[in-house]
Amino acid sequence: MSTPAASFQFPRARYGLDSALCLTVAILLAWGLVMVASASVAIGEKMVGTTMYFFIRQLVFVGIGAVFGAAAFAVPMKSWESSGPLLLVFAFFLLVIVLIPGLGVKVNHARRWLDFGLFRLQASEPARLAVILYLAGYIVRRQERLQTSIAGLAMPFIPLGIVSLLLLIEPDFGATAILIGVSMLMLFLGGARLLYLGGLFAVVGTGMTLLVITAAYRMRRLLTFTDPWADAENSGWQLTQSLIAVGRGEWWGVGLGNSVQKLLYLPEMHTDFIFAILAEEFGLVGVTTLLVLFGIVVWRGFVIGAAADALGARFKAYLCYGLSSWLGLQAMINMAVNMGALPTKGLTLPFISYGGSSLITVCVMLGLLLRVDHENRMATAGHPGLSRNALKGIPSRGATGQGWPGRGPANAGRLAMDGRAWLQRVLRRRQS
Repeated sequence: MSTPAASFQFPRARYGLDSALCLTVAILLAWGLVMVASASVAIGEKMVGTTMYFFIRQLVFVGIGAVFGAAAFAVPMKSWESSGPLLLVFAFFLLVIVLIPGLGVKVNHARRWLDFGLFRLQASEPARLAVILYLAGYIVRRQERLQTSIAGLAMPFIPLGIVSLLLLIEPDFGATAILIGVSMLMLFLGGARLLYLGGLFAVVGTGMTLLVITAAYRMRRLLTFTDPWADAENSGWQLTQSLIAVGRGEWWGVGLGNSVQKLLYLPEMHTDFIFAILAEEFGLVGVTTLLVLFGIVVWRGFVIGAAADALGARFKAYLCYGLSSWLGLQAMINMAVNMGALPTKGLTLPFISYGGSSLITVCVMLGLLLRVDHENRMATAGHPGLSRNALKGIPSRGATGQGWPGRGPANAGRLAMDGRAWLQRVLRRRQS
């Protein structure tokens, strides 16, 4: 008979879930629906003759995302860990078939989508998630080699290099940058030596710089980013309109629904540049609130990961670190692009931007984070379906009076001076 920890069924939240994370995500999803409804009024009227077209589709995507997120939550983390190599093959498969003419849909000189009728799947979204799951498993399986040799650090960059190459062929430079950045952070937290990681970072950074300067359209984006007003009527149009929208917001914004830039002045106003419309309608107060909400999501994700690490569940820990970093980094880059601090990357704002692929993938990521939190709580409570070995030396929540499992001296010996130990100490200070 299978144990409760290994059965494929929707678990009861008997020990509760991370309420701060759930509440924050609910606010972001609701705010995203409101912003899509507001930002897409003009483009919806122009394209299909109805102002609520994109809002209705986004609402459907939220429902689909909730189903997929619940399905991810119902699968035990052991199954995700053991499926890492298969998920990597799945990522390769998606990124190859999207490049085949007739299967992959080409939009604006990029072939990134697969058409499923109801919506177009952007292959890079589930592919990157599959790679992060694989990488978390690799760090656990090869951690000693990763910490002691450059070969152990270089090995995961073989599949990462293949995936990055396929992404660049689409081309999707932004998704590539996010994937490599998150992967390097996960390897750092996995104990990779800073000297080796720094050398590898220099090689990767040099390669990406060469990719930028050798591609004409990327160079145009870079030059436009440095001075968009020099050609405001052509190549600088999108960024200048975005800056106008952000500037019009001032402190309190012009009010929900009162944006001018969404009236077909700003291209991609409901997708990649929805943040500019949000800033115009809600002002600096709204932008600050959005930053706080994303900060809470990233913080809670890292706290859940550190709690899993304290319980000896390293795969869960690295997965949480990777997923949280992905959400935070992509949100930061999207906002920076909208405000002219970075060149245009073609990245959505998680939870907020219109788009089925991004929203469904983010919901799956949330389901995985909550599943880790659920299993953490079961282990801390001494659930019979989990191994008691993971609980040795780990006091239950509240036992130390500090609300953090593993604060006692029993764990002090295993905290080495590596990225993971540093992260645990930072989070413990924040928790206490």
